[in-house]
Amino acid sequence: MEQASTEAGDGDPPPLLVALQDGVLLLTLNRPNQANAIDQAMELALAEVILAARSDSTVQVIVITGAGDRFFCSGMDVKPRANGAAGRPVSGPMEGRERSIFEIILQTYKPTIAAMNGAAAGGGVDLALACDLRVQVAGSYMMLPEVRRGMAAHFSSILLPRAAPSAIAFEMLYLGDKVQAQRAYDVGLVNRLAQPGETLTVAMEMARTIAANAPVSLQRIKETSTKASGLPLFTALHLNEGLSPYDTEDRKEGMRAFIQKRNPVWKGR
Repeated sequence: MEQASTEAGDGDPPPLLVALQDGVLLLTLNRPNQANAIDQAMELALAEVILAARSDSTVQVIVITGAGDRFFCSGMDVKPRANGAAGRPVSGPMEGRERSIFEIILQTYKPTIAAMNGAAAGGGVDLALACDLRVQVAGSYMMLPEVRRGMAAHFSSILLPRAAPSAIAFEMLYLGDKVQAQRAYDVGLVNRLAQPGETLTVAMEMARTIAANAPVSLQRIKETSTKASGLPLFTALHLNEGLSPYDTEDRKEGMRAFIQKRNPVWKGR
């Protein structure tokens, strides 16, 4: 797998590891000693890579995981933000000049998978919810402790009731308790449970299966699903977003390959 890393200063390890193979872009949050908390450098690196992937035809699927085996992501790094409690105001989620990293991930038209190799808390749950699919290691948990910190879990307050039964969503949001991976899987919040050490293997297998499909079809499905969210039914049914797969070379190739009982060779057009 081709590997690269984002820049880090003063000899520190890069906050994000980047690898691309067979159409799957693997992004590894690389702050295991800080429970893979998202600091400014990691947030900027994630944004740059994901925005670049949007127009990169070699990227079919994006997988996000964490380094180590304890935490997928513990959320936003609270130490710099804690200074606000000492007198400097902290801006709300809709008051910044730029989109949050969770919104960028949510709105990308490439399929995304969260490979949750450990626990997810706060913004780590936001990160998982921003992805289309979630694989979680058995024995880990999700947790939204914002109500215990005087925060508001803005992103999860909107996304979680859409991804899980509302009673479960509000239980997580109101109580701030841990929700074990098995329960998250049972209510449909997680797509797959993986045994310890196998989370990335399971996620990459899903990603490669997705990446083997027609690129135009994948983007059409993701873009239509994203833009249809919240629209009235018949308005959504009349959406015609992005390149139509019905008039492409890939549609003809897909039909030929099916009839000839072979794997299709996609051209992305």
